Amino acid sequence: MRKNSLVAVAGLSVAALGLAACGSSSSGGGGTGASASSSGKAAYVGVILPDTASSSRWENNDRPYLEAAFKAAGVKYDIQNAQGDKAKFQTIADGMLNEGVNVLMIVNLDSPTGAAVESKAKAQGVATIDYDRLTLGGTRDYYVSFDNVAVGTAEGTGLVKCMQALGKKSGNVVELNGSPTDNNATLFKQGYDKVIRGAGYKVVADQAVPNWDNTQAGTIFEQIFAAQKGAIDGVDAANDGLGGAVVSVLARNGLAGKVPVTGQDATDPGLQRVLLGTQCVTVYKAIKKEADAASALAIALAKGDKQQADALATGTVQDSTSNQPVKSVLLTPVGIYPATVKDVVADGFTTAAKLCTTAQLKAACTKYGVS
Repeated sequence: MRKNSLVAVAGLSVAALGLAACGSSSSGGGGTGASASSSGKAAYVGVILPDTASSSRWENNDRPYLEAAFKAAGVKYDIQNAQGDKAKFQTIADGMLNEGVNVLMIVNLDSPTGAAVESKAKAQGVATIDYDRLTLGGTRDYYVSFDNVAVGTAEGTGLVKCMQALGKKSGNVVELNGSPTDNNATLFKQGYDKVIRGAGYKVVADQAVPNWDNTQAGTIFEQIFAAQKGAIDGVDAANDGLGGAVVSVLARNGLAGKVPVTGQDATDPGLQRVLLGTQCVTVYKAIKKEADAASALAIALAKGDKQQADALATGTVQDSTSNQPVKSVLLTPVGIYPATVKDVVADGFTTAAKLCTTAQLKAACTKYGVS
């Protein structure tokens, strides 16, 4: 697997992403020299990120990638984080709409809040993009994400593979799902639940974690572990944060590395656990490619080029609440095991210096060619 080949984009060409135009960059909702749309209105993109607690990706990865794309295109932008607060999310959106954004990109905290914001934007003629999470019942114009059922399928496939490698051809599995307000969590579960049950394993506990909260995840899993008297053969944790909480509980019971655990996002802690064998698999979603696809759409829309935007979004997904198709860009995730951690480094998503931080990890990095 070579650099930049880890994730494929359905219907998205490299040429289509090359929307950067000459012009002065702007930042944080201010600045001068921003491009104008075909209607004469200043091209101005607002982005609302969800939080910093559920995943480090939003501030460490998505924000800088989006900023870089908007600066390169000379498009004015404002990126803010709602910090998990639905009232703050709505306040930020109102502020951006009052400031004159002509494109609004959101990662919703839940569908009702996201749909209310999109309805306001539509009433003001502002184009909207659902980023990473589909807003059920919303009125967004486009959706950019990964194939989230495929993310779950990759998790379930990895879990089954790891359990079978330990000689566990059958057994008890716990599903520790993401937030019940996040449609992605529903899709992840759809993918891994089908694989796990299809392979003949028994799901003995199936629990959602409110707001993807890692602390709550640890408490929930500890209760499940006690209820099952430790008779657990595998855990499908929906992301690396939840996976880390599970591994901590297992470690306290002398079972870290003996009970396979999944995750996603290819976070540094998740990749480190994969290298050490305490986490079976993480799912890599090339966030730069997702951010590039979304920013390309936003830039086209901000400049009034809907034809270009439609050319970028060649896929569709179905909004299960409105029963309407949504123009989409979907990317394909990749399951990462110890031998392929090096591919995530080669893709530029992280570095060996960030991963190989202890004597034990340095030995694992040497073993698996992470450099």
